[in-house]
Amino acid sequence: MAKPVTYLLLFRGVGGATQLPVAPLREALTKAGFTGATTYINSGNALVRSTLSREKTIAKVAKLCREHFGFDKSIFAPTAAEWHAVIANNPFPEVTVGKQLHAATLAATPKPEALEAIRAVAVEGEGLVIVNDVAYLHTPHGFGTSKFAAKFDKGIGVVNTARNWNTVLKMMELAQGLEG
Repeated sequence: MAKPVTYLLLFRGVGGATQLPVAPLREALTKAGFTGATTYINSGNALVRSTLSREKTIAKVAKLCREHFGFDKSIFAPTAAEWHAVIANNPFPEVTVGKQLHAATLAATPKPEALEAIRAVAVEGEGLVIVNDVAYLHTPHGFGTSKFAAKFDKGIGVVNTARNWNTVLKMMELAQGLEG
């Protein structure tokens, strides 16, 4: 039997009108056979341990979310080891305020011209760096008021889901707890 892997489930577009209620989600994940089902805040973050491949885990979770919650958006599932690399590869290590830095998991490599168009609206201090399949956005003046951040989601040209640095670190802590 395959050894269980800890997957961080990052649901795209949760918030506002799109909700994934955490207690029912944990219950549904557990009933579906995943172990260690854990959720973190009501914004599309969960963790599970699974013996299935990443692709099969995502497919099973996506089916469950469609059937139980009417949720039909992208789901990313990095492993705990891959999430550790997201933290280790942070190109802005001097940033300690968690809401000024976001890590966006990317479904594909963005085109260079898309990156340049986003960077063109950045104000002093803002930055965008891609490392592997993660875009790091530094918005020292605030993410919510940044034209640079506002342009990112559609401008990047690839499906993505972003988490602020506080959430990145908390998800790692939860993953380490599941792995013992």
